[in-house]
Amino acid sequence: MFKDIKNSETWESIKKVSKGWSSDNKYFIKTKDGKCLLLRISDIEQYSIKQKEYEIIKKYSKLGINMSLPIDFGICNNEKNVYMLLTWVEGKDLEEILPTLTENEQYQLGREAGKILKKIHSIVVEEDDLPKDTKKPKKILQLSRYEDSKVRIDGDEIAINYVKENIDQIWRQKPVYMHGDYHPGNLIYTKEGAIGVIDFNRWEIGDPYEEFYKLESFGIENSIPYCIGQIDAYFDDEIPNDFWITLAVYVAHASLYSIKWAEKFGQEEIDGMVARCRMAFEDYEDFNTYIPKWYTDKYKKCALSK
Repeated sequence: MFKDIKNSETWESIKKVSKGWSSDNKYFIKTKDGKCLLLRISDIEQYSIKQKEYEIIKKYSKLGINMSLPIDFGICNNEKNVYMLLTWVEGKDLEEILPTLTENEQYQLGREAGKILKKIHSIVVEEDDLPKDTKKPKKILQLSRYEDSKVRIDGDEIAINYVKENIDQIWRQKPVYMHGDYHPGNLIYTKEGAIGVIDFNRWEIGDPYEEFYKLESFGIENSIPYCIGQIDAYFDDEIPNDFWITLAVYVAHASLYSIKWAEKFGQEEIDGMVARCRMAFEDYEDFNTYIPKWYTDKYKKCALSK
Protein backbone atom coordinates (compact mmCIF):
# COMPACT_ATOMS: atom_id res chain seq x y z
CA MET A 1 0.00 0.00 0.00
CA PHE A 2 2.76 2.46 0.92
CA LYS A 3 5.56 1.63 -1.52
CA ASP A 4 4.56 4.20 -4.14
CA ILE A 5 4.44 7.04 -1.59
CA LYS A 6 7.34 9.41 -2.06
CA ASN A 7 10.20 8.83 0.42
CA SER A 8 8.42 5.89 2.11
CA GLU A 9 11.74 4.05 2.04
CA THR A 10 12.91 6.44 4.76
CA TRP A 11 10.18 5.26 7.17
CA GLU A 12 11.28 3.15 10.10
CA SER A 13 7.88 2.26 11.59
CA ILE A 14 4.16 2.52 10.77
CA LYS A 15 1.46 2.31 13.44
CA LYS A 16 -2.28 2.60 12.81
CA VAL A 17 -4.15 5.36 14.67
CA SER A 18 -7.63 4.26 15.71
CA LYS A 19 -8.93 7.38 17.47
CA GLY A 20 -11.44 9.65 15.75
CA TRP A 21 -14.58 9.54 13.63
CA SER A 22 -12.95 10.10 10.24
CA SER A 23 -13.42 7.56 7.46
CA ASP A 24 -9.72 7.98 6.62
CA ASN A 25 -7.25 5.33 7.69
CA LYS A 26 -4.63 7.14 9.78
CA TYR A 27 -1.07 6.07 10.57
CA PHE A 28 1.68 7.33 12.83
CA ILE A 29 4.93 7.27 10.88
CA LYS A 30 8.42 7.44 12.34
CA THR A 31 11.26 8.05 9.93
CA LYS A 32 14.77 6.67 10.18
CA ASP A 33 16.04 10.12 11.13
CA GLY A 34 13.56 10.39 14.01
CA LYS A 35 10.84 12.57 12.48
CA CYS A 36 7.19 11.87 13.34
CA LEU A 37 4.54 12.12 10.61
CA LEU A 38 0.81 11.56 10.13
CA LEU A 39 -0.37 9.63 7.08
CA ARG A 40 -4.02 9.73 6.02
CA ILE A 41 -5.26 7.21 3.45
CA SER A 42 -8.59 7.56 1.60
CA ASP A 43 -10.37 5.78 -1.26
CA ILE A 44 -9.44 7.01 -4.73
CA GLU A 45 -13.05 8.19 -5.21
CA GLN A 46 -12.25 10.85 -2.62
CA TYR A 47 -9.41 12.31 -4.70
CA SER A 48 -11.02 15.68 -5.53
CA ILE A 49 -12.34 16.14 -1.99
CA LYS A 50 -8.98 15.29 -0.43
CA GLN A 51 -7.08 17.46 -2.89
CA LYS A 52 -9.22 20.43 -1.85
CA GLU A 53 -8.71 19.56 1.83
CA TYR A 54 -4.94 19.55 1.29
CA GLU A 55 -5.13 22.97 -0.39
CA ILE A 56 -7.06 24.32 2.59
CA ILE A 57 -4.53 22.89 5.02
CA LYS A 58 -1.82 24.70 3.06
CA LYS A 59 -3.76 27.95 3.54
CA TYR A 60 -3.99 27.35 7.29
CA SER A 61 -0.30 26.47 7.47
CA LYS A 62 0.64 30.02 6.48
CA LEU A 63 -0.94 31.47 9.62
CA GLY A 64 2.02 30.57 11.86
CA ILE A 65 -0.06 28.42 14.21
CA ASN A 66 1.10 25.12 15.70
CA MET A 67 -0.67 22.51 13.56
CA SER A 68 -0.34 19.43 11.35
CA LEU A 69 1.61 20.93 8.47
CA PRO A 70 1.31 19.67 4.89
CA ILE A 71 4.18 17.62 3.45
CA ASP A 72 2.87 15.70 0.46
CA PHE A 73 -0.28 14.61 -1.34
CA GLY A 74 -0.86 12.05 -4.06
CA ILE A 75 -2.07 8.64 -5.23
CA CYS A 76 -0.80 5.32 -3.86
CA ASN A 77 -1.55 1.59 -3.66
CA ASN A 78 -1.61 1.12 -7.44
CA GLU A 79 -4.02 4.04 -7.84
CA LYS A 80 -6.54 2.59 -5.38
CA ASN A 81 -6.00 5.22 -2.70
CA VAL A 82 -5.25 8.87 -2.02
CA TYR A 83 -2.67 9.78 0.59
CA MET A 84 -1.98 12.92 2.58
CA LEU A 85 1.23 13.24 4.56
CA LEU A 86 1.39 15.78 7.40
CA THR A 87 3.64 16.60 10.30
CA TRP A 88 2.75 15.00 13.64
CA VAL A 89 1.90 17.38 16.48
CA GLU A 90 3.67 16.06 19.56
CA GLY A 91 1.79 16.17 22.84
CA LYS A 92 -1.30 14.84 24.60
CA ASP A 93 -4.98 15.24 23.78
CA LEU A 94 -6.16 18.52 25.27
CA GLU A 95 -9.46 16.98 26.40
CA GLU A 96 -7.51 14.61 28.66
CA ILE A 97 -5.19 17.28 30.07
CA LEU A 98 -7.71 20.03 30.84
CA PRO A 99 -9.28 18.40 33.94
CA THR A 100 -5.79 18.05 35.49
CA LEU A 101 -5.06 21.80 35.30
CA THR A 102 -6.14 24.71 37.47
CA GLU A 103 -9.21 26.66 36.36
CA ASN A 104 -7.04 29.63 35.43
CA GLU A 105 -4.75 27.44 33.33
CA GLN A 106 -7.79 25.97 31.59
CA TYR A 107 -9.14 29.45 30.90
CA GLN A 108 -5.82 30.67 29.49
CA LEU A 109 -5.64 27.68 27.14
CA GLY A 110 -9.17 28.52 26.04
CA ARG A 111 -8.05 32.03 25.25
CA GLU A 112 -5.15 30.68 23.20
CA ALA A 113 -7.57 28.43 21.31
CA GLY A 114 -9.87 31.38 20.67
CA LYS A 115 -7.04 33.44 19.21
CA ILE A 116 -6.00 30.55 16.96
CA LEU A 117 -9.58 30.11 15.73
CA LYS A 118 -9.81 33.81 14.97
CA LYS A 119 -6.66 33.52 12.84
CA ILE A 120 -8.17 30.61 10.92
CA HIS A 121 -11.30 32.67 10.27
CA SER A 122 -9.21 35.64 9.13
CA ILE A 123 -8.25 34.04 5.81
CA VAL A 124 -10.00 35.77 2.94
CA VAL A 125 -12.34 33.31 1.23
CA GLU A 126 -11.63 32.99 -2.49
CA GLU A 127 -14.53 34.05 -4.65
CA ASP A 128 -14.80 30.60 -6.27
CA ASP A 129 -15.14 29.06 -2.81
CA LEU A 130 -17.98 31.27 -1.61
CA PRO A 131 -21.13 29.20 -0.95
CA LYS A 132 -24.04 29.89 -3.25
CA ASP A 133 -26.57 28.95 -0.56
CA THR A 134 -26.82 29.10 3.20
CA LYS A 135 -27.14 25.99 5.38
CA LYS A 136 -30.63 26.94 6.57
CA PRO A 137 -32.41 24.38 4.32
CA LYS A 138 -29.90 21.69 5.37
CA LYS A 139 -30.49 22.39 9.06
CA ILE A 140 -34.27 22.19 8.64
CA LEU A 141 -33.93 18.94 6.66
CA GLN A 142 -31.74 17.43 9.37
CA LEU A 143 -34.26 18.51 11.98
CA SER A 144 -37.05 16.80 10.04
CA ARG A 145 -34.99 13.60 9.92
CA TYR A 146 -34.76 13.74 13.69
CA GLU A 147 -38.51 14.37 13.95
CA ASP A 148 -39.17 11.28 11.80
CA SER A 149 -36.73 9.09 13.74
CA LYS A 150 -37.23 6.49 16.46
CA VAL A 151 -34.73 8.16 18.80
CA ARG A 152 -36.77 11.21 19.77
CA ILE A 153 -36.73 12.28 23.41
CA ASP A 154 -39.51 13.60 25.63
CA GLY A 155 -39.93 17.36 25.59
CA ASP A 156 -38.02 17.87 22.35
CA GLU A 157 -40.76 20.09 20.89
CA ILE A 158 -39.26 23.04 22.77
CA ALA A 159 -35.97 22.86 20.87
CA ILE A 160 -37.64 21.90 17.58
CA ASN A 161 -39.85 24.97 17.68
CA TYR A 162 -36.96 27.17 18.79
CA VAL A 163 -34.90 26.19 15.74
CA LYS A 164 -37.78 26.63 13.30
CA GLU A 165 -38.75 30.01 14.73
CA ASN A 166 -35.18 31.35 14.81
CA ILE A 167 -33.50 29.71 11.80
CA ASP A 168 -33.05 33.12 10.14
CA GLN A 169 -30.62 34.09 12.92
CA ILE A 170 -27.90 31.86 11.40
CA TRP A 171 -25.71 32.71 8.42
CA ARG A 172 -25.79 36.46 8.97
CA GLN A 173 -22.01 36.71 9.20
CA LYS A 174 -19.59 36.82 6.29
CA PRO A 175 -18.58 33.22 5.38
CA VAL A 176 -15.15 32.08 6.55
CA TYR A 177 -12.91 29.04 6.15
CA MET A 178 -13.74 26.91 9.18
CA HIS A 179 -11.87 24.15 10.98
CA GLY A 180 -15.22 22.38 11.15
CA ASP A 181 -14.67 20.37 14.33
CA TYR A 182 -12.97 22.76 16.72
CA HIS A 183 -13.08 21.47 20.29
CA PRO A 184 -10.60 20.02 22.84
CA GLY A 185 -10.83 16.57 21.23
CA ASN A 186 -9.09 17.92 18.12
CA LEU A 187 -6.49 20.00 19.92
CA ILE A 188 -3.15 18.90 21.34
CA TYR A 189 -1.48 20.06 24.55
CA THR A 190 2.19 20.30 23.60
CA LYS A 191 5.18 19.76 25.89
CA GLU A 192 5.66 23.54 25.87
CA GLY A 193 2.18 23.95 27.38
CA ALA A 194 0.72 25.41 24.19
CA ILE A 195 -2.03 24.30 21.81
CA GLY A 196 -1.59 22.40 18.56
CA VAL A 197 -4.40 21.97 16.01
CA ILE A 198 -5.13 18.69 14.20
CA ASP A 199 -7.85 17.00 12.12
CA PHE A 200 -8.96 19.44 9.43
CA ASN A 201 -10.96 16.85 7.48
CA ARG A 202 -14.27 18.47 8.40
CA TRP A 203 -13.27 21.91 7.16
CA GLU A 204 -15.95 23.93 5.43
CA ILE A 205 -16.89 27.46 4.47
CA GLY A 206 -19.68 29.04 6.42
CA ASP A 207 -20.96 30.98 9.39
CA PRO A 208 -18.08 31.58 11.85
CA TYR A 209 -20.51 31.39 14.77
CA GLU A 210 -21.33 27.77 13.90
CA GLU A 211 -17.78 26.86 14.91
CA PHE A 212 -18.71 27.29 18.59
CA TYR A 213 -21.69 24.98 19.16
CA LYS A 214 -19.43 22.00 19.88
CA LEU A 215 -18.32 23.72 23.06
CA GLU A 216 -21.75 22.79 24.41
CA SER A 217 -21.59 19.32 22.85
CA PHE A 218 -18.04 18.32 23.77
CA GLY A 219 -16.29 21.20 25.53
CA ILE A 220 -18.08 21.89 28.80
CA GLU A 221 -17.79 18.26 29.90
CA ASN A 222 -14.00 18.71 29.86
CA SER A 223 -13.64 22.31 31.03
CA ILE A 224 -16.06 25.19 31.36
CA PRO A 225 -13.20 27.70 31.96
CA TYR A 226 -11.64 26.61 28.65
CA CYS A 227 -14.92 27.17 26.79
CA ILE A 228 -15.36 30.62 28.32
CA GLY A 229 -11.78 31.52 27.44
CA GLN A 230 -12.20 30.47 23.80
CA ILE A 231 -15.24 32.71 23.41
CA ASP A 232 -13.75 35.66 25.32
CA ALA A 233 -10.51 35.77 23.36
CA TYR A 234 -12.13 35.22 19.96
CA PHE A 235 -14.17 38.38 20.48
CA ASP A 236 -11.42 40.34 22.25
CA ASP A 237 -13.55 40.28 25.42
CA GLU A 238 -16.43 42.16 23.77
CA ILE A 239 -18.94 39.47 22.86
CA PRO A 240 -21.72 40.73 20.58
CA ASN A 241 -25.28 39.87 21.56
CA ASP A 242 -26.03 38.44 18.13
CA PHE A 243 -23.38 35.77 18.73
CA TRP A 244 -25.32 34.37 21.69
CA ILE A 245 -28.61 34.49 19.81
CA THR A 246 -27.14 32.64 16.83
CA LEU A 247 -25.24 30.13 18.94
CA ALA A 248 -28.42 29.13 20.79
CA VAL A 249 -30.02 28.14 17.47
CA TYR A 250 -27.01 26.01 16.52
CA VAL A 251 -26.98 24.38 19.96
CA ALA A 252 -30.70 23.61 19.86
CA HIS A 253 -30.36 22.05 16.40
CA ALA A 254 -27.21 20.08 17.16
CA SER A 255 -28.55 18.80 20.48
CA LEU A 256 -31.37 17.01 18.66
CA TYR A 257 -29.77 16.06 15.35
CA SER A 258 -26.68 14.63 17.09
CA ILE A 259 -28.95 11.96 18.59
CA LYS A 260 -30.09 10.95 15.10
CA TRP A 261 -26.48 11.15 13.84
CA ALA A 262 -25.32 8.79 16.62
CA GLU A 263 -27.90 6.17 15.63
CA LYS A 264 -25.51 4.44 13.24
CA PHE A 265 -22.90 4.04 15.99
CA GLY A 266 -25.09 2.16 18.46
CA GLN A 267 -27.00 2.67 21.69
CA GLU A 268 -24.04 3.79 23.77
CA GLU A 269 -23.38 6.74 21.46
CA ILE A 270 -27.09 7.56 21.32
CA ASP A 271 -27.23 7.61 25.12
CA GLY A 272 -24.22 9.94 25.22
CA MET A 273 -25.86 12.39 22.83
CA VAL A 274 -29.14 12.23 24.74
CA ALA A 275 -27.29 13.15 27.94
CA ARG A 276 -25.62 16.09 26.18
CA CYS A 277 -28.98 17.17 24.80
CA ARG A 278 -30.50 17.15 28.29
CA MET A 279 -27.59 19.24 29.53
CA ALA A 280 -28.14 21.79 26.76
CA PHE A 281 -31.83 22.05 27.68
CA GLU A 282 -30.77 22.75 31.25
CA ASP A 283 -28.00 25.21 30.31
CA TYR A 284 -30.39 27.20 28.12
CA GLU A 285 -33.37 26.85 30.48
CA ASP A 286 -35.41 25.04 27.81
CA PHE A 287 -34.27 27.76 25.38
CA ASN A 288 -35.98 30.51 27.29
CA THR A 289 -32.57 32.18 27.41
CA TYR A 290 -29.87 32.43 24.78
CA ILE A 291 -26.82 32.77 27.04
CA PRO A 292 -25.93 29.40 28.62
CA LYS A 293 -25.87 29.43 32.38
CA TRP A 294 -22.31 28.06 32.45
CA TYR A 295 -20.99 31.28 30.91
CA THR A 296 -19.75 33.75 33.53
CA ASP A 297 -17.23 36.57 33.34
CA LYS A 298 -15.26 35.75 36.50
CA TYR A 299 -12.30 34.39 34.52
CA LYS A 300 -12.34 37.34 32.13
CA LYS A 301 -11.98 39.78 35.02
CA CYS A 302 -8.94 37.88 36.19
CA ALA A 303 -7.40 37.92 32.71
CA LEU A 304 -8.04 41.62 32.12
CA SER A 305 -6.50 42.55 35.46
CA LYS A 306 -3.11 41.16 34.41
